[in-house]
Amino acid sequence: MKKLVVLSGAGISAESGIRTFRDSDGLWEKYRIEDVATPEGWRRNQQLVTDFYNQRRKQLLEVEPNFGHIGLAELEKDFDVQIITQNVDNLHEKAGSTKVIHLHGELTKVRSERYENLIYDLSPDKYEIKIGDLCEKGYQLRPHIVWFGEAVPLIEKAAELVSQADILAVIGTSLSVYPAAGLLYHAPMLCKIYYIDPKGAENLPNYVNFIKKGAAEGVKELQKILRDY
Repeated sequence: MKKLVVLSGAGISAESGIRTFRDSDGLWEKYRIEDVATPEGWRRNQQLVTDFYNQRRKQLLEVEPNFGHIGLAELEKDFDVQIITQNVDNLHEKAGSTKVIHLHGELTKVRSERYENLIYDLSPDKYEIKIGDLCEKGYQLRPHIVWFGEAVPLIEKAAELVSQADILAVIGTSLSVYPAAGLLYHAPMLCKIYYIDPKGAENLPNYVNFIKKGAAEGVKELQKILRDY
Protein backbone atom coordinates (compact mmCIF):
# COMPACT_ATOMS: atom_id res chain seq x y z
CA MET A 1 0.00 0.00 0.00
CA LYS A 2 1.48 3.34 -1.07
CA LYS A 3 2.13 5.97 1.60
CA LEU A 4 0.19 9.21 1.16
CA VAL A 5 1.35 12.00 3.44
CA VAL A 6 -0.84 15.08 3.74
CA LEU A 7 0.32 18.46 5.05
CA SER A 8 -2.77 20.51 5.87
CA GLY A 9 -3.15 24.12 6.93
CA ALA A 10 -5.76 26.69 7.88
CA GLY A 11 -7.42 26.71 4.46
CA ILE A 12 -8.99 23.29 4.91
CA SER A 13 -10.58 24.25 8.24
CA ALA A 14 -11.71 27.63 6.93
CA GLU A 15 -14.14 25.79 4.64
CA SER A 16 -15.81 24.41 7.77
CA GLY A 17 -16.25 27.93 9.15
CA ILE A 18 -13.20 28.17 11.38
CA ARG A 19 -11.68 31.61 11.09
CA THR A 20 -8.05 31.68 10.04
CA PHE A 21 -5.36 33.84 11.54
CA ARG A 22 -3.87 35.35 8.41
CA ASP A 23 -6.85 36.44 6.34
CA SER A 24 -7.84 40.11 6.32
CA ASP A 25 -10.77 39.40 8.65
CA GLY A 26 -8.88 36.80 10.65
CA LEU A 27 -8.40 36.43 14.36
CA TRP A 28 -5.25 38.54 14.43
CA GLU A 29 -7.40 41.58 13.53
CA LYS A 30 -8.86 41.45 17.05
CA TYR A 31 -5.94 40.02 18.99
CA ARG A 32 -2.23 40.72 18.92
CA ILE A 33 -0.06 37.64 18.40
CA GLU A 34 2.13 38.80 21.25
CA ASP A 35 -0.84 38.82 23.62
CA VAL A 36 -2.46 35.43 22.95
CA ALA A 37 0.06 33.19 21.22
CA THR A 38 3.41 33.64 22.95
CA PRO A 39 4.85 32.49 26.29
CA GLU A 40 5.33 36.17 27.17
CA GLY A 41 1.66 36.87 26.58
CA TRP A 42 0.77 33.99 28.89
CA ARG A 43 3.00 35.37 31.63
CA ARG A 44 1.51 38.87 31.25
CA ASN A 45 -2.16 37.96 31.18
CA GLN A 46 -3.21 34.35 31.73
CA GLN A 47 -6.89 35.32 31.83
CA LEU A 48 -6.82 36.87 28.36
CA VAL A 49 -5.06 33.85 26.85
CA THR A 50 -7.37 31.40 28.62
CA ASP A 51 -10.47 33.27 27.42
CA PHE A 52 -9.14 33.38 23.84
CA TYR A 53 -8.72 29.61 23.63
CA ASN A 54 -11.98 28.95 25.47
CA GLN A 55 -13.71 30.90 22.68
CA ARG A 56 -11.95 28.87 20.03
CA ARG A 57 -12.99 25.58 21.70
CA LYS A 58 -16.57 26.78 21.88
CA GLN A 59 -16.50 27.48 18.14
CA LEU A 60 -15.09 24.02 17.52
CA LEU A 61 -18.23 22.49 19.02
CA GLU A 62 -20.29 24.28 16.36
CA VAL A 63 -18.48 23.19 13.18
CA GLU A 64 -18.22 19.94 11.24
CA PRO A 65 -15.65 18.47 8.83
CA ASN A 66 -16.04 19.39 5.17
CA PHE A 67 -15.32 17.11 2.21
CA GLY A 68 -11.67 18.10 2.32
CA HIS A 69 -11.41 16.29 5.65
CA ILE A 70 -13.85 13.50 4.73
CA GLY A 71 -12.23 12.80 1.36
CA LEU A 72 -8.82 12.37 2.98
CA ALA A 73 -10.29 9.90 5.47
CA GLU A 74 -11.87 7.95 2.59
CA LEU A 75 -8.46 7.58 0.96
CA GLU A 76 -7.41 5.32 3.84
CA LYS A 77 -9.24 2.51 2.02
CA ASP A 78 -6.57 2.50 -0.68
CA PHE A 79 -3.55 4.25 0.81
CA ASP A 80 -1.51 4.40 4.00
CA VAL A 81 -2.57 7.97 4.84
CA GLN A 82 -0.72 10.07 7.39
CA ILE A 83 -2.02 13.57 8.13
CA ILE A 84 0.43 16.20 9.33
CA THR A 85 -1.62 19.25 10.21
CA GLN A 86 -0.73 22.75 11.28
CA ASN A 87 -4.29 23.11 12.56
CA VAL A 88 -5.19 22.79 16.22
CA ASP A 89 -8.79 21.66 15.63
CA ASN A 90 -9.93 18.02 15.59
CA LEU A 91 -11.78 18.02 12.26
CA HIS A 92 -9.48 15.44 10.64
CA GLU A 93 -10.23 13.04 13.48
CA LYS A 94 -13.96 13.78 13.37
CA ALA A 95 -13.93 12.98 9.66
CA GLY A 96 -12.41 9.56 10.34
CA SER A 97 -8.67 9.98 9.74
CA THR A 98 -6.81 7.59 12.03
CA LYS A 99 -3.22 8.85 11.78
CA VAL A 100 -2.95 12.54 12.57
CA ILE A 101 0.02 14.54 13.83
CA HIS A 102 -0.71 18.03 15.17
CA LEU A 103 2.43 20.13 14.72
CA HIS A 104 1.09 23.12 16.60
CA GLY A 105 -0.84 21.39 19.36
CA GLU A 106 -4.50 20.59 19.95
CA LEU A 107 -7.39 22.70 21.17
CA THR A 108 -9.03 19.69 22.79
CA LYS A 109 -6.10 19.19 25.16
CA VAL A 110 -4.49 21.19 27.95
CA ARG A 111 -1.19 20.77 29.72
CA SER A 112 0.71 21.84 32.79
CA GLU A 113 2.43 25.20 32.42
CA ARG A 114 5.47 23.75 34.18
CA TYR A 115 5.58 20.09 33.08
CA GLU A 116 4.96 19.98 29.33
CA ASN A 117 4.52 16.19 29.29
CA LEU A 118 1.53 16.38 31.66
CA ILE A 119 -1.17 16.58 28.98
CA TYR A 120 -4.89 16.13 29.58
CA ASP A 121 -7.79 15.48 27.18
CA LEU A 122 -10.85 17.65 27.61
CA SER A 123 -14.21 15.91 27.36
CA PRO A 124 -16.06 16.48 24.06
CA ASP A 125 -18.60 18.85 25.62
CA LYS A 126 -16.11 20.81 27.73
CA TYR A 127 -14.48 23.85 26.24
CA GLU A 128 -13.62 26.03 29.23
CA ILE A 129 -10.59 25.92 31.43
CA LYS A 130 -10.27 28.47 34.21
CA ILE A 131 -7.56 30.18 36.14
CA GLY A 132 -7.16 27.91 39.15
CA ASP A 133 -7.53 24.65 37.18
CA LEU A 134 -4.34 22.83 38.11
CA CYS A 135 -2.36 19.80 36.96
CA GLU A 136 -1.66 16.94 39.34
CA LYS A 137 1.54 18.66 40.48
CA GLY A 138 -0.24 21.87 41.38
CA TYR A 139 0.56 24.09 38.40
CA GLN A 140 -1.91 26.01 36.25
CA LEU A 141 -3.24 24.30 33.13
CA ARG A 142 -2.51 26.11 29.86
CA PRO A 143 -3.61 25.45 26.28
CA HIS A 144 -1.79 22.54 24.63
CA ILE A 145 -0.70 24.85 21.81
CA VAL A 146 2.75 25.47 20.37
CA TRP A 147 3.06 29.24 20.64
CA PHE A 148 5.30 31.51 18.61
CA GLY A 149 8.81 31.27 20.02
CA GLU A 150 8.33 27.71 21.29
CA ALA A 151 9.93 24.62 19.78
CA VAL A 152 7.81 22.35 17.56
CA PRO A 153 8.32 18.95 19.25
CA LEU A 154 6.91 16.80 16.42
CA ILE A 155 8.71 18.44 13.50
CA GLU A 156 11.39 15.73 13.26
CA LYS A 157 8.78 12.96 13.25
CA ALA A 158 6.87 14.84 10.55
CA ALA A 159 10.02 15.26 8.44
CA GLU A 160 10.70 11.54 8.71
CA LEU A 161 7.18 10.71 7.52
CA VAL A 162 7.50 13.05 4.53
CA SER A 163 10.83 11.44 3.64
CA GLN A 164 9.02 8.09 3.33
CA ALA A 165 6.12 9.36 1.19
CA ASP A 166 5.19 7.98 -2.20
CA ILE A 167 2.71 10.84 -2.59
CA LEU A 168 2.64 14.18 -0.76
CA ALA A 169 -0.45 16.40 -0.77
CA VAL A 170 -0.21 19.95 0.58
CA ILE A 171 -3.63 21.45 1.27
CA GLY A 172 -4.72 24.89 2.45
CA THR A 173 -1.39 26.29 3.55
CA SER A 174 0.63 29.15 2.12
CA LEU A 175 3.88 27.40 3.07
CA SER A 176 4.99 30.59 4.79
CA VAL A 177 5.28 29.44 8.42
CA TYR A 178 8.45 27.61 9.37
CA PRO A 179 9.48 25.02 10.30
CA ALA A 180 6.34 23.39 8.80
CA ALA A 181 6.90 25.06 5.42
CA GLY A 182 10.24 23.28 5.08
CA LEU A 183 8.64 19.83 5.20
CA LEU A 184 8.02 19.95 1.45
CA TYR A 185 11.74 19.64 0.85
CA HIS A 186 12.04 16.37 2.77
CA ALA A 187 10.03 14.52 0.11
CA PRO A 188 12.07 11.88 -1.77
CA MET A 189 13.02 12.44 -5.40
CA LEU A 190 10.39 10.08 -6.85
CA CYS A 191 7.57 11.34 -4.63
CA LYS A 192 4.60 12.83 -6.48
CA ILE A 193 3.65 16.18 -4.91
CA TYR A 194 0.26 17.88 -5.22
CA TYR A 195 -0.46 21.38 -3.96
CA ILE A 196 -4.14 22.22 -3.41
CA ASP A 197 -4.98 25.88 -2.92
CA PRO A 198 -7.13 28.43 -4.79
CA LYS A 199 -4.45 31.11 -4.55
CA GLY A 200 -1.17 29.26 -4.90
CA ALA A 201 2.09 29.86 -3.08
CA GLU A 202 5.18 31.89 -3.84
CA ASN A 203 8.28 30.14 -5.13
CA LEU A 204 6.55 26.79 -5.57
CA PRO A 205 9.04 24.34 -7.16
CA ASN A 206 8.20 23.44 -10.78
CA TYR A 207 7.99 19.74 -9.96
CA VAL A 208 4.91 20.33 -7.80
CA ASN A 209 1.51 19.58 -9.40
CA PHE A 210 -0.78 22.53 -8.70
CA ILE A 211 -4.53 21.97 -8.18
CA LYS A 212 -5.99 25.48 -8.11
CA LYS A 213 -9.10 24.75 -6.06
CA GLY A 214 -10.32 25.02 -2.51
CA ALA A 215 -9.78 22.15 -0.12
CA ALA A 216 -13.06 20.27 -0.65
CA GLU A 217 -13.03 20.50 -4.46
CA GLY A 218 -9.29 19.98 -4.54
CA VAL A 219 -9.52 16.74 -2.55
CA LYS A 220 -12.21 15.50 -4.95
CA GLU A 221 -9.77 16.19 -7.79
CA LEU A 222 -6.98 14.45 -5.90
CA GLN A 223 -9.17 11.38 -5.41
CA LYS A 224 -9.72 11.18 -9.19
CA ILE A 225 -5.99 11.50 -9.87
CA LEU A 226 -5.09 8.86 -7.32
CA ARG A 227 -7.43 6.27 -8.85
CA ASP A 228 -4.67 5.62 -11.39
CA TYR A 229 -2.12 4.70 -8.70
